Amino acid sequence: MGKVAMAIDNKLRATFAPARLAIEDESSKHHGHAGWREGGETHFKVEIVSAAFEGQSRVARQRSVYAALKQELDAGLHALALTTLTPAEEAARMSS
Repeated sequence: MGKVAMAIDNKLRATFAPARLAIEDESSKHHGHAGWREGGETHFKVEIVSAAFEGQSRVARQRSVYAALKQELDAGLHALALTTLTPAEEAARMSS
């Protein structure tokens, strides 16, 4: 796991105490696109399941993740593909 991915992992764990957190560096899929840079760690797919999202809209959840990662975004993290679920939503998703 690279430096940016580690920072994402640490901050999201500290902020949201997730039941599940998956982080995937998808930078190689964006070679030549806006925000891409040599060495990657510019485009990430993040799936996070946390009780902290209870009662929040999808937009509010994503805003809270962006706020937690403000330093990384300001430093060159270009894109996040986010899936933000509550434990109940993940359980329903897994059973269907």
